[in-house]
Amino acid sequence: MKKNFKYIFALVVMGATFFACNNDEDYSLGDLDAPTNLVITTEIVGQDVNNPEGDGSGDVKITITADNALSYKVDYDADNAVDLVYLPTGKVTKKYTTLGVNTYRITAVAYGKGGSSTVITKDITVRSDFNVNPQIVTDLTNNASKTWMVDKSVPGHFGVGPWIGCVTPCWWAAAIDEKVNCCNCFYTSRFTFTKTVSNTYTLDVSTPDGAFTKTGSLASIPGIPASGDEGCYPYAGGSSSFSFVPSSTGIDASTPSTQTSILLSGTTTFIGYGSLQKEYEIMVLDGNYMYLRVQGTETGNSWYLKLKPAP
Repeated sequence: MKKNFKYIFALVVMGATFFACNNDEDYSLGDLDAPTNLVITTEIVGQDVNNPEGDGSGDVKITITADNALSYKVDYDADNAVDLVYLPTGKVTKKYTTLGVNTYRITAVAYGKGGSSTVITKDITVRSDFNVNPQIVTDLTNNASKTWMVDKSVPGHFGVGPWIGCVTPCWWAAAIDEKVNCCNCFYTSRFTFTKTVSNTYTLDVSTPDGAFTKTGSLASIPGIPASGDEGCYPYAGGSSSFSFVPSSTGIDASTPSTQTSILLSGTTTFIGYGSLQKEYEIMVLDGNYMYLRVQGTETGNSWYLKLKPAP
């Protein structure tokens, strides 16, 4: 009996050793060399001998390539706050919107196996000629400073639909006061738009009860937990510049829209909901009502916000 036990024990040990050896082979990471030959290629739309900074649209076609790269991120202006954006295909058309002729430093990061990475920068000089309708500036800022808040008293003050194929919150729209019980910070946050004496613009965000947002990679503002339900999270607020740009959403003129967007810079500000991209198309705006459409951090979604002046 003892001999049989020893024999069985020996077989178990041999089997475990064999399994462990096989596992070592299965989990080998292999070569972890960082991507090589990283290149940023840019085409400034309308650039020619007579227009070296482009045609004034501010559009630049950007292509990032590298050997052995699995994914890319890009910062469109490293001289401003660093804001790396995931770029799965390595291709994008970026609209630069600061008026006049300006130089921007593009930073690209290529990621390889095991999180290895390579970084490169490139400077470009681009001209932007966009002039916003003065009435939009007046309605938004009162030509000085004006504070707005989400209007919980109207249906559809918050909603969502597909980014392509629908220009209304055709998936879901909030009822009056819908988020009061779960997420009242949505209604107590304040967004102050200011026109400065030098004709530039700033946004100040105040969140006394926290920011209403999703968590993790879906949050567009820093300091939000890596996981958790949609809700209110501590956030100190923030301030950043913003600019008015031609809408890039592709909505045609037959749809009610001003064809103008508010474009936030940096990562510290948002409007209404903290899981959104930085370009907010102004669908409707007068002195007492603002209706915005913006792409979500889940990029297949478009979100809708209705705001009113804060008392």
